[in-house]
Amino acid sequence: MENLSKELIGASSIPIILSILSKGESYGYEIIQSIKEISGGKMEFGEGTLYPVLHKLEKKGLVQSTWKKAESGRKRKYYQISNEGKKELSVEKENWMTINEIITKLWKAEPNLI
Repeated sequence: MENLSKELIGASSIPIILSILSKGESYGYEIIQSIKEISGGKMEFGEGTLYPVLHKLEKKGLVQSTWKKAESGRKRKYYQISNEGKKELSVEKENWMTINEIITKLWKAEPNLI
């Protein structure tokens, strides 16, 4: 199995993270595991990929974070999508659907490309 390009992972990281957080609050490791599970192992985020994006989203007001104590007693930073983040996710979703539609049309027009 080939790895996805860093460019594609980078371009898709915001809609992926916002989509996960739209389902409920989560912390870093849990988000990483969700991405791995949802992608069937084809996309793996490391901490070095995830946390800069989360911080960027938080700075833009698209996510909010709070520190909470886990059952283990360990403190974890939980992230949740904000109302602005939900609006951004809607825009991102529309953009990705448009791109997908364009690529699908192109590839159907040229069946030998696949």
